[in-house]
Amino acid sequence: MTNSMRAGAAVFAAMTLSLAIASGQEFESKFKQGSEAMRQGQFGEAAAAFERCTTLEPSFAEAFMNLGLARLELGQYDAASKAFTRTAQLKPALRGAHLFLGITRYRMNDFAGAVAALRREAEMDPQNATVWMWLGVAQLGDGKSEQAAANLDKAAQLDPKNVDILYHQGRAHMLMSREIYERMYRADPNSWRVHEVLAEAYNQSDRWPDAVKEFEEALRLKPNEPGLHQQLGEIYWKQNRLDMAETEFGNELKIDPFNVAAVYKLGVVSLERSKPEAAAKLLKDVLSAYPNSIEAHYQLGRALAQMGDDAGAVTQFSAVVSQPKRADADVLKQSYYQLAHGYRKMHKMDEARAAMDSFQRLQKESEARQQQTMDAKLKRAGAVAAVERGTTEEVSPKDVRP
Repeated sequence: MTNSMRAGAAVFAAMTLSLAIASGQEFESKFKQGSEAMRQGQFGEAAAAFERCTTLEPSFAEAFMNLGLARLELGQYDAASKAFTRTAQLKPALRGAHLFLGITRYRMNDFAGAVAALRREAEMDPQNATVWMWLGVAQLGDGKSEQAAANLDKAAQLDPKNVDILYHQGRAHMLMSREIYERMYRADPNSWRVHEVLAEAYNQSDRWPDAVKEFEEALRLKPNEPGLHQQLGEIYWKQNRLDMAETEFGNELKIDPFNVAAVYKLGVVSLERSKPEAAAKLLKDVLSAYPNSIEAHYQLGRALAQMGDDAGAVTQFSAVVSQPKRADADVLKQSYYQLAHGYRKMHKMDEARAAMDSFQRLQKESEARQQQTMDAKLKRAGAVAAVERGTTEEVSPKDVRP
């Protein structure tokens, strides 16, 4: 069943209940014939039956509606549009008439006409997420991305788990952002904001050298802007240029000393550069602001362990394992490993064995997950290769992914 057929199913079901309004044995026979053909997906037969119904009862709106649905499924958009238009003329308040007229006009690339019809449906049925979705889609076709985003946001509020709505919502916001950035560039191509946007785009595409150049240019134009040094530091960190990352996080804190995220990142980078004392001080500052930060407890535990403060390190790693549901899987596993070493150095052998047992259990679970992921990838690769070779031997359709 296609999307338009699914969307029309409820409307079509209601149509059959209106049959008593019409009269005549031939009409009743043809209407039932068309209804059954629709259910069987025989849209050509359905269209012929409903066409006859409209001749026998030219004022019966539901016959035109069903005719339009059959024509829409057949891709006969001009004929479908005429049928839905007639439906709306005969019964303007009929639910679905303006919706399917809008969908049909969208298929015909008549975006303005689609928007007009869908607005009418939205007025009559404001709680219907499908209507708001199609209105947004039609507005995207008409180049109205901001209006589309607003209506797709409404659709998402009404049906937050609908992946079709979420896809179009994301696309609308992406296009809207692009248009805003283009207007920004036209307004002032030399603005530091333009360089920041370009840097962020390069960063998302993993074009780090280009991102660095654009952030450096943004900083040249706006050297004291909060956030720029931090973003540049993060790119240096990705490139493993830890000395440069450390410098930039430090520069960020000179501008914004209360930026806890920058404090945390500077602490971790300092730890990676074998500066555990400096790292510990910074990470304690983070925990003063956010005492429940799992990541800060873990990193502070590492710093204290490097400093030889085994009891302090055990305290921090214990804070991590005490909240297993909040901890990242790898952080949790490594915390147990560090706990085992800490307890051993403190001569607490029972606690050390218990911690090592937990580490080994998590390690086995991690390896099992990795193996499952690898098996799934190999299975999909084999399925694709088999399809490319033109054979289906030992390949199930469910193994092939788009």
